Amino acid sequence: MSDIPTRVPPDSPLAPQWYKLEAEANSSVGELMLILWFGTQADEVFIDAWHSDVASVSGDSITNTRSKVYLSPRLWYLRVNIIEAQDLVVPGDKNRIPEVYVKAALGNVKLRTRVSADKSLNPRWNEDLMFVAAEPFYDHLVLTVVDKNNEEEISLGRCMVHLSEAYIRWLPEPVSAKWYNVEGGGDVVEELKFASKLNMRISLDGGYHVFDESVDCSSDYRATFKGLWPPAIGVLELGIIGASVLVPMKSRDGRETTDAYCVAKYGPKWARTRTVVNSFSPKWNEQYTWEVYDPYTVLFIGIFDNCHLNGEKGPNPKDPSIGKLRIRLSTLSTNRVYTYSYPLIALQPSGVKKMGEIQLALRFTSPSYTSLLAAYARPLFPKMHYIHPLSVYQLDSLRQQAIGILCSRLSSAEPPLRTEVTGCMLDAGYQLWSPRKAKANTERLIDAVHVITEAWKWFDTIKKWNNPAANVLVIVLYLIVVFYPSLVLPTLLIYCFLIGIWQYRKRPRDPTHVDIKLSLADSTNAEEWDEEFDTFPSSKQGDVLRMRYDRLRSMAGKVMVMVGDLATQGERLTALWSWQDPVASAIFLAFCVMAAVVFCSGLVPPRCILVMVGLSVMRPPSFGIDIPCAPQNVFGRLPTKTDCML
Repeated sequence: MSDIPTRVPPDSPLAPQWYKLEAEANSSVGELMLILWFGTQADEVFIDAWHSDVASVSGDSITNTRSKVYLSPRLWYLRVNIIEAQDLVVPGDKNRIPEVYVKAALGNVKLRTRVSADKSLNPRWNEDLMFVAAEPFYDHLVLTVVDKNNEEEISLGRCMVHLSEAYIRWLPEPVSAKWYNVEGGGDVVEELKFASKLNMRISLDGGYHVFDESVDCSSDYRATFKGLWPPAIGVLELGIIGASVLVPMKSRDGRETTDAYCVAKYGPKWARTRTVVNSFSPKWNEQYTWEVYDPYTVLFIGIFDNCHLNGEKGPNPKDPSIGKLRIRLSTLSTNRVYTYSYPLIALQPSGVKKMGEIQLALRFTSPSYTSLLAAYARPLFPKMHYIHPLSVYQLDSLRQQAIGILCSRLSSAEPPLRTEVTGCMLDAGYQLWSPRKAKANTERLIDAVHVITEAWKWFDTIKKWNNPAANVLVIVLYLIVVFYPSLVLPTLLIYCFLIGIWQYRKRPRDPTHVDIKLSLADSTNAEEWDEEFDTFPSSKQGDVLRMRYDRLRSMAGKVMVMVGDLATQGERLTALWSWQDPVASAIFLAFCVMAAVVFCSGLVPPRCILVMVGLSVMRPPSFGIDIPCAPQNVFGRLPTKTDCML
């Protein structure tokens, strides 16, 4: 072993040499040509090297232990604008008014239009159907015209369009419509010398970003069309060092073990480390880099247990998640190396559990601080999202399509990136109901408006004159604001600046990670955990399902009442000039006219009005009881639509 040389790139490859083959009797039986050397991770053959810990793995399972870099296929939004049909032939009773709609299918995704309001043989829809298509385009877009006759659906014909015929659009200009022949609707249609037609606009919209991750927690916001990409602002370097104190994930040969590998995703690039076999403290020491186009993006890292090696049981074993974390690049200081050990927290039916720790080295390098500042001023999404925005329902549906395509494509690679791994990294089950998440989001909302509620409580104490000195100071400041309004904006800006300087000493020193208290994972009971991990549709029956349904109805009832109260206040505001209450509307209009005359005539300066209102609101309790004033009384009596509700 001491005679084997060492090679470090960029050194040239070593020349092969002949080595003698000796039999048991020390007699030479020939020679074998080999190249032997010690190398490093920078060696070009390192990725194909066999590691000593996989000696127990044999056969095709070896490929499942190798490291690999995957690239997501480029995804496009396919917009199908179905305008109208012409010369449809309806079999059967010719006097019957047809109820026609169009079904569109791309791969496994099927969508349909509404039934046309034109009850004729030339129906109109002018409706958009949105699909997600991936390069290279293998599938055909299949459109079927269907007549709904009571409970029976009769096909009036169909047409197939290859995606290569679709117009590639990256600007907001509309696409010209084309007529497509509709064929194969039956014997009646085939005997005709002309075909029914569909008028459609079919385009691949490259001006959008196809979301495969959450809108607020995404690793990429670039448009599909490369010509719309902004310039790169830096490079992200990730060193996956290793993990420690991992929990056992399975049993092999009568003993507990873990075969861990790590997956990192940023943008369309996925990096999978090699699998370290039978180790609770695996060491990977692998490094990956990505180009960064926006600092608001997030790096996703997950650790999984490889269940596709020798000895696993079951017809289709899945790779369970050991833990996952997200790192937002905007929380990292540029040109600084972070070497940090992140806790791996996983949610299980029994509750929250620490699965181990992962050691990472991070560095976000930005050569130009000017380009970094310009990225903050740039729109977050491509312009098409603002010119022709998609609804929340459309974005959610299209995201599910994108996740399905990525799971299918990456699972067919070699070695495959399993469907459960891709789904976990993309948060495929984010939309399922969880009482814990509902409570956590409510707490986040309350914390977000905490400043407003605290300011209101402080003002309430001012009105009660609990501290006369503070009240006098507030009144003096209020008068200064009224008589010197030019000082308001500079004072607020200086105040915000001082708060920011004061909070600088409390800034986070380390990158953020999963917060158990924020997620309410430490205060969730067993029943709520069981509900969160329930399947969809639910696998529960009887009293358990009834109890959960009643609890959900109770929570939804409170939300319903809160939404109704907000609607009531909005209806009272619009009732001021709707004349539903003639007296209240007359009072409001008379007040508007009188106030306009007073302000225009200059009899009472606006500053005097503000001083009178401010002093009246902040008057001491000895000068009057704090009861609603006349405007509040009038507003509280305005009519609402609650009276018309069933």
